This record gives sequence, C-alpha cells and structure tokens, in this order.
Amino acid sequence: MRRVLLIIVFSFVLTGCQETVVFTTSSFSEREDVAFSDFHVPDYFIPEKITVIGLGDSLTQGVGDELKRGGYFGRVALAMNDWKGVYKIDSKNLAKRGRRSDQLIDQLDQNDIQAEIKKADVIYMTIGGNDMMKVVKANLFNLTAKPFYVELGKFENRLDEIFKIIRGLNGDAIIVVSGLYNPLSIVTDEANEFETIIDDWNEAIEIQTIMDGKACFVPVVDLFLSNENMVYHSDFFHPNAKGYESMANRFIEKIEQCGLTELSDGKLDM
Repeated sequence: MRRVLLIIVFSFVLTGCQETVVFTTSSFSEREDVAFSDFHVPDYFIPEKITVIGLGDSLTQGVGDELKRGGYFGRVALAMNDWKGVYKIDSKNLAKRGRRSDQLIDQLDQNDIQAEIKKADVIYMTIGGNDMMKVVKANLFNLTAKPFYVELGKFENRLDEIFKIIRGLNGDAIIVVSGLYNPLSIVTDEANEFETIIDDWNEAIEIQTIMDGKACFVPVVDLFLSNENMVYHSDFFHPNAKGYESMANRFIEKIEQCGLTELSDGKLDM
C-alpha cells in the first residue's frame, strides 16, 4: 500500500513540473570510460621475476662477511623478495676482490658479462676503493693529496665510460652505486686530509649517478667512522657481517629515498 502511495505522489510531482524531464541512457562503453578514465593499475600489480647483478670490487663480492650471506649484496637481494612487483629474485654477483675501475671496463667488454647486463633490472656496484689504494701503495712513503686528485680525474673519466657501456647495453636497469669510506678511521679518530679526499671522490660518484637519471647513490662513509660498533673484519679494511648489515640497511633506505617506483618506471615499489 505504501509503495502505491509513493507512486501516486511521484506522478503528481512530475505532472506539476512545467519542464519536460528527459531520461537519457548511455552505452556500457561510455559508462566504462567515465568509471575507469582516472583508474590506473600499477605495473607491480602483476609480480615478475627480477634480475639483479652485482658489479665491482670486494665490497659487492662480500669479502669479510663471516656469516657467508653475500655481504650487502646478498642481504639486499634477499630483502627485495618482499618488494611489490617481485615474484622471484634471480641474482648473480659478478664482483671480484681487488677490481679497479679500469679492470671493470675490461670486464664489461666480455660477451658473457654483457649478456648478463642486458637482462638486468637492478645493478648494484661498488668501485673506486682499489683505485685509491693503488695511489696509496705507489706513494706509501711520500703520501700527499696531489696524486689522489690526479687519479680522481682519471677515475671520473673511467666511471663515465662504465656508465656509458652499461647504458649502451641496458637503458632501463636501475644502477645503485655505493660511496667510499675511510678505512684509516679505525687507526685514528683525528680528522685528516684523507677524509677530504674521500669526500671529493664520493662527490664524483654521486654526480655521475645524478647525471645518469636512473641511478641512486648510497653514502656509507658515516657507517665506518670508527670501529666502536665492531663493523670491521679482522683485516681492518673490509666490513664484517655487522658492517654489511648496516650497508644493506642503508642501501634499502636510500633506494626508497631515490624513488624506487619512479626509477623502475612503475614496475617496483616497497
């Protein structure tokens, strides 16, 4: 009865209107356009296998990690399994102890290495420490700042070449590069000229990542200012497991700050 009254009242309202009420319909495709025009499904909605490679020297190789978990590289690769957009991580560590930037360029000329880079979604790299140690060994009894800056100019050119080679093979991969730290801080807490040199080398590495546009610089110098937190291996140069854990956390933190979603063109997120 109530429904009938409502229909009667509604009909009187329509009759009293001077303007004709026109009801329009739209096709499903038109309604679909309106409903979904502003809706975007991120690429990471469908997880994929992500290929990760490590390049460079002993720090990426994980030398000094007494727990044998692959240094920072192994820890970060493991943590990536929890990222949005990741179904599975396929990682390969191509780094080697003692490798300098000129030797990395030689490695990048190898066909099998180039094949790995072409497949990579993310590339982690540490380079430059052995370039500096080469200067130390050559000037051990007459160590001044000048030869470090002479070598820095050469290192900048080689680092630029490294990026160009990688980008010639793979223009989409995210390149994450660690900065350098001062191993002499374990010997003395006093400020020394070597710290300024380290800062200048780190600045060169960071500038290269900024110029690349799809790279991220990870500063680590503050993690190794002394050995109060027991972060060094027994060789007093490489990190131990705790040191690599700190590096891995810093890598993840910095990648998020750099903007993982933007760097991966929407494929990945944390």
